[in-house]
Amino acid sequence: MTGLTALVLAGSRGPDDPMTLASGARHKALIPVGGTPMLLRVIRALATTPEIGRIVVCIEIPELIPTLPGLAEAAGDTPVIAFPAAGSPARSVAAALAAFGTPLLVTTADHALLQPEWLRYFIAHVPKAADAAVALARSDVVLSATPDTQRTFLRFRGAAYSGCNLFYFATPAASQLATLWQRIETLRKQPLKMIGLLGYGYALRYRFGWLKLADALQRLGQLAGGTTAAVVEMPFGRAAIDVDKPADLALVERLLREQS
Repeated sequence: MTGLTALVLAGSRGPDDPMTLASGARHKALIPVGGTPMLLRVIRALATTPEIGRIVVCIEIPELIPTLPGLAEAAGDTPVIAFPAAGSPARSVAAALAAFGTPLLVTTADHALLQPEWLRYFIAHVPKAADAAVALARSDVVLSATPDTQRTFLRFRGAAYSGCNLFYFATPAASQLATLWQRIETLRKQPLKMIGLLGYGYALRYRFGWLKLADALQRLGQLAGGTTAAVVEMPFGRAAIDVDKPADLALVERLLREQS
C-alpha cells in the first residue's frame, strides 16, 4: 500500500442524538447533506486526493460500512477499512495510531464540505520538523467566506482561530499528543478551560488576549513529552464549517445549493 492513511472519525453521540433522530438516519454520519450521506461526501473528497492511499472509517458499527450504498462510487479505487470507535475522538485516534502507525491524516465524518484542494494544501504545508499539525483558519477568513456562521473561536494575541477538523500525526512521537488530547477533548468548546491545562500563567495570558499561538503550541508540546506541534493556517474559510448542530446543517445545505 502506498500513500497516506486517512482516518475518518465517524462516532456518534448515541441513539438519542437530536440530529440523528430528526433526520431519521441510522447514524449521524449518514445524515443526508444535499441528498448524500455526509460520510460519503468525506470519503469522496479523500478518495480523490492523490496523496491518500487508504481510508479508515472509525465508527461504532463497523459492519455498516461495507454495505453502505454508494460507497464503491465514492471511494473509487481507494480501499476503505472499517475500524471500531473507541468511545471518544482522542481514544479512537490513539487506537488508530497503534493499529496503522504514522503518518496519519485525521478528519471527521461531519466535515461535509471537505474538498481535495483543502486536503492537499494542508498536507503540503505541514512543517517537516513537526510531529503533528492541526489546521486552523483565522476568524476573518471564516467570516469573510460565511458571514452568518456560528463558530467557536480560540482568541490568541493578534488573531482568533477556528478549527478545521484536520489533523496530521507525522511521527510515532505524535501519540503523546493524542494522549494529551484525551485530557482536553471534553473541553473542546470551552477554550479558557482548555488553555487552563497549560498552567495558571498561560491561562491568564489567554484570558487577557496576551498569549501567542506559538507559545501555546510550544507548551502543548512540552506537556506531551517534548513533541513538536504545529499549525497550518488554512486560507479556506469554509474549511472551518462542520455539521454539529441543526443550524450548521441548514447552512451547509444552503452553501451547496449556491454552488450548484
